[in-house]
Amino acid sequence: MCEPPEGGKDHLTAIGLRRAMMGGMDRIPPTRLSRLLTGWSKEGTGAMPQLLAEALRELAQRGDVAPGTVLPSQRALATALGVSRSTVTAAYGLLEAEGWLESRQGSGSRLRGSGSMGEPATEGRLASFGTRDGGIDLSSGALDGLSAVAAAVGDLSADDLTAALAGDGYLPYGLPELREGIAEYHRSAGLPTAAEQILVTAGSQQAVWLITQGLVEPGDTVIVEDPTYRGALEALRARGARLVPLPADGAHGARALARLAGHVRPRLVYLQPSLHNPTGLGMDEPTRRAWAAVLAEQGLYTVEDNAYAELSLHHDAAPVSLAGLLPPAATATVGTLSKLFWGGLRLGWIRASTTVIRRLADIKKSVDLSCPVVDQMLAVNLLRQLPEARARRRSRLRERLAETERLLRDQHTGWRWERPDGGSALWVEIPGADAEATAQLARRAGVLIVPGPAFSAVDGFRHHVRLPFADRDGGLEKALPVLVDCARRSR
Repeated sequence: MCEPPEGGKDHLTAIGLRRAMMGGMDRIPPTRLSRLLTGWSKEGTGAMPQLLAEALRELAQRGDVAPGTVLPSQRALATALGVSRSTVTAAYGLLEAEGWLESRQGSGSRLRGSGSMGEPATEGRLASFGTRDGGIDLSSGALDGLSAVAAAVGDLSADDLTAALAGDGYLPYGLPELREGIAEYHRSAGLPTAAEQILVTAGSQQAVWLITQGLVEPGDTVIVEDPTYRGALEALRARGARLVPLPADGAHGARALARLAGHVRPRLVYLQPSLHNPTGLGMDEPTRRAWAAVLAEQGLYTVEDNAYAELSLHHDAAPVSLAGLLPPAATATVGTLSKLFWGGLRLGWIRASTTVIRRLADIKKSVDLSCPVVDQMLAVNLLRQLPEARARRRSRLRERLAETERLLRDQHTGWRWERPDGGSALWVEIPGADAEATAQLARRAGVLIVPGPAFSAVDGFRHHVRLPFADRDGGLEKALPVLVDCARRSR
């Protein structure tokens, strides 16, 4: 039984590795602080230094930034926020006068705090969900729901519900019929799977969180792609993992992993081989085999996150799993129905060895005893409709992608991107612009967008943003002139 082990192109330089391993430092990078400062200002709502000071004070009061943390220099934070240095200087001065900031010559400005220390803040990743303040929200690539979900609700009969009501409704591992349906989903893609290897979760985000809680201890090293899914970065950072990045550009990452293995012994490796968030790219077969060869040779436990796999722009079939090329007990695979069918259908899963599934189920029981049973009954029906759902999504995504690319070209933005293999967003490079400052300037103009460093373990990709293209309300077309202007001002 293989359990998680203890303990130019290639940007795993000595400096990059050293930055990744500095988990215990009490200095917060300006890029990360800027993402924590969500909703702190809009143009015309008051004096900027006062607003910034209030936002920093709130971080200290809530414990989102630990007492004693060294804040960025005034110049660095001003650059990240897209404001003048005098604004940050005045804000720091206000905090120091109120006793919230302590400045020492040669050691920077340390934040004082009175809030209780809880879970680390999540850099605003979910801040826009549930809010409608009249702005344009491009911070999420979530899609509208498919009509198949409503049809599945209508297909549930009184007899179906009566049969479910005969039990107590507590199913921590998941509805047996759904576990078998998910196992068949994997078998149809060539990956032998038993129902006992499936744990049903409240979406893929809970699946990733459970894996970090069950397989990673504070201080463990975890290898991630750079860039990668920011929800996974948040979960791993909250667990206290030390993150080491590898390039998310095909076989280069596999070669970097082979070189790195002699220096770092990771607890696990987190990958998105089928469709990558945020780049939208997928591994071709030679690349997949190159990764598998290194992972198997080094005996590394692999977490394969296939949350976006069903949003392919090219394929009708279930995604081919990297786990099929690795030792059976050395992988955990994450999947979900929420991306394809509807975000409100909070159903995902983990496929792993029965030993790992039992361990993760015990953790899941501490936060919920069962995903909603009626939702799981719907999911059993929806699994049978995957080919139709894929075709409908693919048609819409292709249409919106073509329209978005035309829009970017017509605006003569000069922005660069690689056409994705799937997903609902473009990974866009804005040459010469500062992505953090662009995002902050856009926020103050009523447009929410996610800058590239939010997807990086080492705050890289300072010239990239993720640009969702699948909205149906023309939000991107309205927002693009604002973003172009903000990018220009950020230079």
